[in-house]
Amino acid sequence: MDSKEQEFLTRLRATFRIEAEEHLLALSGGLLELAQTTDPAAGAGLVESLFREAHSLKGAARSVNLTAVEALCRPLESALAALKRLEAESSPELFELLHQAVDGLGQLVCAPDLEPAPADRSRFKELIRQLEAAAPGDARPTQALPPEAPRPLQNLLPARSPATALPLTGTVRLPIAKLEPLLLQAEELIQAKMAGAQRIMELRELQQMLVSWRTDWVKWQAQPAAGPNPAPGWMSSRFEGLAEKVTALSQAFAEDQRALRRMVDQHLDAMKQVLMLPVSTLLEGFPRLVRELAREQGKEVDMVIHGGALELDKRVLEALKDPLLHLVRNCVDHGLEIPAVRVGRLKPTRGTLGLSFKALDGRQVEILISDDGAGIYCEQLRAAAVKEGILTAKEASALGVAETLPLIFHSGLSTSRVVTDISGRGLGLAIVREKVESLGGQVAVESQPGAGTTLRLRLPLNLATFRGVLVAAGEQLFVLPAANVERVLRIGPKDIRTVENRDTIGLDGQILSLSSLAELLALPPRNPERGAGTGSLPHRSGRTAQGADRIRVCILASGDKRIAVHVDEVLGEEEILVKGLGRQLSRVRNISGAAILGAGRVVPILHVPDLMISAVRRSPSANAQEVMEARSARTGRILVAEDSITARTLLKNILETAGYQVATAVDGVDAFTQLRGGEFDLVVSDVDMPRLSGFELTTRIRGDKKLGELPVVLVTSLESPMDRERGIAIGASAYIIKSSFDQSDLLAVIQQLL
Repeated sequence: MDSKEQEFLTRLRATFRIEAEEHLLALSGGLLELAQTTDPAAGAGLVESLFREAHSLKGAARSVNLTAVEALCRPLESALAALKRLEAESSPELFELLHQAVDGLGQLVCAPDLEPAPADRSRFKELIRQLEAAAPGDARPTQALPPEAPRPLQNLLPARSPATALPLTGTVRLPIAKLEPLLLQAEELIQAKMAGAQRIMELRELQQMLVSWRTDWVKWQAQPAAGPNPAPGWMSSRFEGLAEKVTALSQAFAEDQRALRRMVDQHLDAMKQVLMLPVSTLLEGFPRLVRELAREQGKEVDMVIHGGALELDKRVLEALKDPLLHLVRNCVDHGLEIPAVRVGRLKPTRGTLGLSFKALDGRQVEILISDDGAGIYCEQLRAAAVKEGILTAKEASALGVAETLPLIFHSGLSTSRVVTDISGRGLGLAIVREKVESLGGQVAVESQPGAGTTLRLRLPLNLATFRGVLVAAGEQLFVLPAANVERVLRIGPKDIRTVENRDTIGLDGQILSLSSLAELLALPPRNPERGAGTGSLPHRSGRTAQGADRIRVCILASGDKRIAVHVDEVLGEEEILVKGLGRQLSRVRNISGAAILGAGRVVPILHVPDLMISAVRRSPSANAQEVMEARSARTGRILVAEDSITARTLLKNILETAGYQVATAVDGVDAFTQLRGGEFDLVVSDVDMPRLSGFELTTRIRGDKKLGELPVVLVTSLESPMDRERGIAIGASAYIIKSSFDQSDLLAVIQQLL
């Protein structure tokens, strides 16, 4: 091994030691906590966390060819997997064995060559055997510890000509540990900048108060007095002096603020650049890892990297290491086929694995991990989700490609039939999504069966600050990451439609779920005296009086998902200094961190992926009995258009029991005739009817001057997204699917519309 290879190996292993120490600390502390916990749910979470730490440590060891560490991590991971599946009994003996494994890994990490001493080899082999015996259902043949030092690295350093060598002139070598505190101090200066801006606003308000005071004082003096003027002369002179001093102070403070803002921005930008490192520093060991994995599996893989010179925040790079490692391993193991299979599919024998890095709008980086392998077969993915109990068979059958592919990020879900030391446990991609979202990023997947898969990651270039949209909901202020806010708009009550008893709006030809941010966060309604909304959605009726208040809506996007969120106020966009919540609040649903505003107020930063989950979980239906009681003192005249006598009778009975007056029509023509000749408050119609369909009936109603504002509820068996979008596009007030029909849904919708 020449000097360059030796230096490279030393650098890689030094980095591994730092990472391994973190994993070992987490494993040791987690085992101690697990032995003391009595809550089954908490215990399951701890086992999952331990399993992830062992999984990540094993992958890191493999990436630097540390076979001894990997050989001990493998049975440790298997034992934790058996404990997770309840196939191994939790006992003091097992915990002692797991602690011995962690201690053994600690000895290996501290060893000069990260290998066991010759005298300790037999002890390590016995420990591995005992761990494999603790998880017999998950044990696999373990690669024996090497009898000699690791094999020398081959072709790890890219050829570099003298012309491309990095210049040394004007540079200085400093430990990064000394630079990181400087960056944190520079970030803290942002608070001083924002506080200064706040003080200027306060001084200007005081100045306006003095101007108003002086105006009133002059008016008072101009009034004729019954007796001598009681105001002494020195009051006016001192008042003028005070006003002059406040004006001068305001001007001086404004100048100081401009200078401070310039210095803070320049200093922070310079410090950010100090800790910005090229992506290539993260990828040094990846080509070798791909070669090793491909050789072990009998595959031929070419790795292509684009954008390696792009610079990212060191903290982002460190956090990206595990996610990228998992994704690359998945591409080689799951995605790319062996040469014989590729030839049968008319592909080149050598597969291609691509890594691409590109800066977006100066604030984000887009990372593409792609392969030209087998792709993802949605049928297999849905079947695996049903098998794991994540979805029911009915729910799985209703999913399209766009809804199915994100299932690969669900913990415990894998389409692989074999559990190997590389993959098959359904864990790696869950770690990827969790890590990317914790960095304020997004991850999405695109795949074509037989053609390959592309994973798209979007992350901030640095973690110090970001742009945020300040909003109010209930009596609280929150920050929405600007990267997740696609659009802010105002809509009226007539723009809100109900689909499957959920509030929706139409935007760019797509139906988006609409939720109140205050309701998603379980906040009390805002005080109406504040005049900025109540936190809940407005009354929805096709006949809303003109001049009704319009509401503020933020369109939020995360990956390929979009939702609409109603907020009470949008207060503007500004630069936000991010603060963590501390160890005690390391994971809070819907919250990713906190921000400090210029006035010193601490405001939560919302986690958009969590908000989307909360919006889905929020129950949209009301209790049928409550709806009936609410309607008991009120009646309305409803026309039911349905060609099936059974469905027509059922709907009539439900509505009459709820207290409504009901008339029926056998098809669309009959319904439109009755509407033209009578008075009705609402129409409930089937879609698939003879002579005139529900879609055509709705179109005629909307085109009629007399009936144009009449609410129309479509109750149909047509549940494809295209049918639902068509129903909303032609003006239906609500769209309810018969396959998931519940009378409480129908009554709740009618109560909202009348």
